[in-house]
Amino acid sequence: MKHLFLTLSMIGAATLVGCGKTEAPAPAAPAPAPTAEAPAPAPASQWPELRVAIDPTYKPFTYKTDAGEPAGFDVDVAKALCDELKSKCVFVEQAWDGMIPGLLAKKYDAIISSMSITEERKQSVDFTGKYYNTPSCVVVKTALNLGAEAAGFKGKKLGVLKASTQEKYAMGELKPAGATVVPYDAQDQVYLDIKSGRLDGTVADVVEVQGGFLSTPDGKDYSCAGGRIPVEFDAKYFGAGAGVAIRKEDTALRDALDAGIKAIRDNGKWKELSEKHVPGVDIWGS
Repeated sequence: MKHLFLTLSMIGAATLVGCGKTEAPAPAAPAPAPTAEAPAPAPASQWPELRVAIDPTYKPFTYKTDAGEPAGFDVDVAKALCDELKSKCVFVEQAWDGMIPGLLAKKYDAIISSMSITEERKQSVDFTGKYYNTPSCVVVKTALNLGAEAAGFKGKKLGVLKASTQEKYAMGELKPAGATVVPYDAQDQVYLDIKSGRLDGTVADVVEVQGGFLSTPDGKDYSCAGGRIPVEFDAKYFGAGAGVAIRKEDTALRDALDAGIKAIRDNGKWKELSEKHVPGVDIWGS
């Protein structure tokens, strides 16, 4: 029986072959579709966090809102530069006369607070190019009808921001002409003492004093004597405009910030911020 069963099985197999019943090979699986390459991740910032020193007593450049938040042209420029560097801005409040010592002590990475680029300061720190440039003036009562000449301020008591270029000018030109010069830790304190009658006036940036004092009710009887301090004193006392101060060894940061200033000038962001804080005034300067 075993042989008969085998023979029948073989006949059946032969019959199937003859009838073409062989199994066709299974179709090959389709090749997987190519996948798009994932975009390369953005390069990490060399400065994930940038600590920026400000003196928030200098409206409209640096001040604090009623909620205590830093604000002003300097602050917005700092934020725009941090965006260019892909950094997070962290603002550090610092009294003006301690600005450069604090930078050298590494309390922060940069000063973006209307610091003028002067030869004296460049002995201690490095600067980017300017991000704005405005002149200064001597503010006294309009009724005095004074010009900008130093001799006209004899006998006047003038408040100035300690360690500022305006203090340098006042000490170098007005004090020898007979004015009394009183340094203050913050410019807003100067305005309070003018209001109380303890001061006759101040030496200040023309844009800052307009926003911080002359445009207020307390400043309605005051003005810039002669319009501005004569231009021949700019190089000696006031430098080449306001720049970002950094430590001398931080050359890569300086170069990145310089590139950032160029970028926000080219893309219109600088103009937008200028119009926001000082509308109708060209603060880029010469």
